Amino acid sequence: MGTKLTLYIRSYCSLCDEMHRALLPYRQRYGFELELVDVDSDPRLEERFDEKVPVLMAGEMEICHYHLDVAALREHFGQP
Repeated sequence: MGTKLTLYIRSYCSLCDEMHRALLPYRQRYGFELELVDVDSDPRLEERFDEKVPVLMAGEMEICHYHLDVAALREHFGQP
């Protein structure tokens, strides 16, 4: 897997669980590694993302938040 995406989450967040599950079929299709990071593990992340989680990021670029935006994910990978 080449590209690495980061999903910023909270352990008690049902939206986070939903986005994580929604991403699973796309991992194989687009060949990305998915890192899960709990924002509550780092005060800087907690301050940065606050209640905006889940947030799917490629480096410093936000792809989407709250719910998986399939169109934005496809666009990120250059797919129509």
